[in-house]
Amino acid sequence: MFNRMTRCVLALALALGLGTSAQAADTILTATHNGQTRTFDRAELEALGTASIETTTIWTEGVQTFEGVPLAVLMQELGAQDGKILATAINDYTIEIPLSDATENGPILALKMNGEQMSVRDKGPVWVVYPYDADADYRTEVIYSRSIWQLDRIEVVE
Repeated sequence: MFNRMTRCVLALALALGLGTSAQAADTILTATHNGQTRTFDRAELEALGTASIETTTIWTEGVQTFEGVPLAVLMQELGAQDGKILATAINDYTIEIPLSDATENGPILALKMNGEQMSVRDKGPVWVVYPYDADADYRTEVIYSRSIWQLDRIEVVE
């Protein structure tokens, strides 16, 4: 099936770490701050601590329950204190979120909706969800534009 040269090249690539690693395949969010990049799989994000939001959205029908990592918790984990977040989706759509939005009882990086992990087809695996019903200030076009789904990259710019 493989000739000797092909087997040698494959063995060398794996030895050097050039092959596809399970960790890279499981990464759902990459976060960069102060020149440092961290990758997170679902379990690593959930280990930071999760919160739930029950709210309606303009994209769904009825009250939904979202569960995920509070944006404030992730920013604390990254050591980000000031500036803005450049949030980028799988399709390279990027939106700017002021770091001041990352407050207690503010938006979460939703990983589940109604107890189910969200697939790419369902706005996942990560969707920035604000508690829209909690405050009229969260029901504005500006906030809706920050509610990026299929999020896969965050860069904090101070």
